[in-house]
Amino acid sequence: MATYVITGAASGIGAASRRTLESGGHTVIGVDLAHTDVTADLSTPGGRTAAADAVSEASGGVVDGLVCCAGLGSLSHVPGGRLVAVNYFGAVELVTALKPALERADGASVVVISSSSTTTQPGIPENLVTACLDGDEAEAVRIGDQVTAIPAYPASKLALAWWIRREAVRPEWIGNGIRLNAIAPGMIDTPMTSGDDLDPELAKALDFYPVPLGRRGRPDEIAALVEFLLGPGSTLFCGSIVFADGGTDAQLRQQDWPAAWNPTPEELTRHFQAKT
Repeated sequence: MATYVITGAASGIGAASRRTLESGGHTVIGVDLAHTDVTADLSTPGGRTAAADAVSEASGGVVDGLVCCAGLGSLSHVPGGRLVAVNYFGAVELVTALKPALERADGASVVVISSSSTTTQPGIPENLVTACLDGDEAEAVRIGDQVTAIPAYPASKLALAWWIRREAVRPEWIGNGIRLNAIAPGMIDTPMTSGDDLDPELAKALDFYPVPLGRRGRPDEIAALVEFLLGPGSTLFCGSIVFADGGTDAQLRQQDWPAAWNPTPEELTRHFQAKT
């Protein structure tokens, strides 16, 4: 049985992943703002350090797998800069801080949650993606606040996917037996898409978001993929981005998005409505 760490373990995909892994007999150390094993705010460098220290102590210094589910969505009133701090830097810095504990395991696996918005939402600010990948958190937060949460969300998730692709094949990761992969979910029925704090005008776009499967995904469906990517059946996966979105990416990704388009909520709603 393995010891796994899950951020965002108190709700949504993180909570579903915890249930799935614990039902398989594994030990899970949850990290979240409350209601789990390690309380930490991953939007700050100090919070990330505190989380890594607490996890290292709780795990005895050996972590078989890490799942980064903690994240903020774009449909509430969260500032774009804070969203970037959690979604990108909160994941990347925790993975990096826990690298020694992952190295001590016998073939560790890291799974981060990206998003199918990385290929289906237009107008992603490239300068924000670049600032993230350059490790310039101050500049990334500044740009995130400037562009607001709607474009900052896919930018943070695209940067996370590219970080996984870049780092996964480097000797310091795969050479030490640590596999890095990502899941790109589509519209999943979690508090991020149906919570009480959603902006009602922004949330209208979800009614027209194209999902060929005909329904939202369930957290347990993503949790099943998390379990697979952590387990022995996925040992050939290294630097992979696995889409699980009910067909949205397949339907939309061949479109030529206007690079400079930064849609308003009304324009985004009309766009998705036209696709259905």
